[in-house]
Amino acid sequence: MTQRQARLVAHFPGVNSTTVWSDPDSGSQIDFASFAHFARTAERGLFDYVFLAEGLRLREHGGQIHDLDVAGRPATLAILAAMASVTQHIGVVGTLSSTFNEPYELARQLATIDTLSGGRVGWNVVTSPDAFHGANFRRGGFLPYEDRYTRAEEFVALAKQLWDSWETGAVLADRGSGRFIDEQLVHPVVHSGPQFDVRATGSLPRSPQGYPVIVQAGDSPAGRDFAAANAEIIFSRHADFAAGQQFYRDVKGRLRAAGRTEESLLILPAATFVIGDTDADAAEASRAIGFAQTTPQTAVAWVEAIWGRELPGLDPDGPLPATEPGAGEQRLGQVSTRVEDRVARAAQLRARAAAEGLTVRQLVAAETASHTFVGSPETIAAEIDRHVQGRASDGFVLVPHLTPGGLDPFVDRVVPLLQERGVLRERYETDPETGSPVTLRRTLGLPQPPRPARDAAKREAAA
Repeated sequence: MTQRQARLVAHFPGVNSTTVWSDPDSGSQIDFASFAHFARTAERGLFDYVFLAEGLRLREHGGQIHDLDVAGRPATLAILAAMASVTQHIGVVGTLSSTFNEPYELARQLATIDTLSGGRVGWNVVTSPDAFHGANFRRGGFLPYEDRYTRAEEFVALAKQLWDSWETGAVLADRGSGRFIDEQLVHPVVHSGPQFDVRATGSLPRSPQGYPVIVQAGDSPAGRDFAAANAEIIFSRHADFAAGQQFYRDVKGRLRAAGRTEESLLILPAATFVIGDTDADAAEASRAIGFAQTTPQTAVAWVEAIWGRELPGLDPDGPLPATEPGAGEQRLGQVSTRVEDRVARAAQLRARAAAEGLTVRQLVAAETASHTFVGSPETIAAEIDRHVQGRASDGFVLVPHLTPGGLDPFVDRVVPLLQERGVLRERYETDPETGSPVTLRRTLGLPQPPRPARDAAKREAAA
């Protein structure tokens, strides 16, 4: 039986709780040298693409900026272009909102970078659900849950129309006749729908890969349906083997109804890792890193989310609050708003803290800062292989805890073992005729988007 190949993605850890910015080996989250080092390391490790998250507003808690977000949210599109300029083969994929962008502008920006990079761009479509982000935009507010995917679906469909609006052969560049384009092969896009009214002509020919690879991260039923209809990669949160297999079966099982094959969609869960010389060494390092990832502010915010109220004066190095939780709003997705659920969860946490002698910060680290892959290089390579062969995933989006050098140990120590197992490429594919790098879509083994029906009809008529 042919072994399934592992897909590897490198997530630049700029704006999340995995980052340990206080570590002496941690570098800048905004200096271009950090992004260049990270992208080149991922390319050295023969990863499929580099991934960037994006936040449209600095996170706050209790009216104060969250300590991880002070200088960690530069604009995605500029970084994608910069990373593409210092690499040759690896893809660059960024998160961009379908709620707070407009189709023509974003489609044009993505097409520009996709064309300049030789077809190496992907777009992680997010729907930005809350008014907290919406307050940064002129229309404010946010879309109700049921409308978010309606807008996203229409947004993606309209972007594809714009990317497809130039037929093959539209660019003549005929110096003799003085004709640069064949206007008959450039089609205006006229769209009128519930979310958008657009009359536009795309300003660029189709990119070498047709259009950017579409990534999506929704996990709700609506999100899964959206992914089955539109996405080519799902950025999943189901890194556990059993949960991953269940999610894999569910989403791949939705593809047939959308007229798609299983190979047209890849499922890549996010995964953290801690490497040691032995499994025991890695476990000890994991505990230390988990505690460092749980800053005092993060610990207090997590407890306040469960208690449903602000807890002034809560000492992160002290015990849990003696007061009982209330019926405050749900924050951080920690627990339901039902008081009885909060009280039960608080009792559970108190019992663990007492049994293990844990402070608030130690408890929160133990509850939240676990790592996906912890062990020797051999152990981690074997686990990744097990998930891929067992169809719990098609690979992983790896999130190191240090910027920008946190990926280096994985590339140096785990990648060679995956190659020995025969589940990771030993070189990037190149075009057999030109020797040039291939597109991201081809690197991932994803199909080329079909040309619109009008193009096929014209080709048939000409034949």
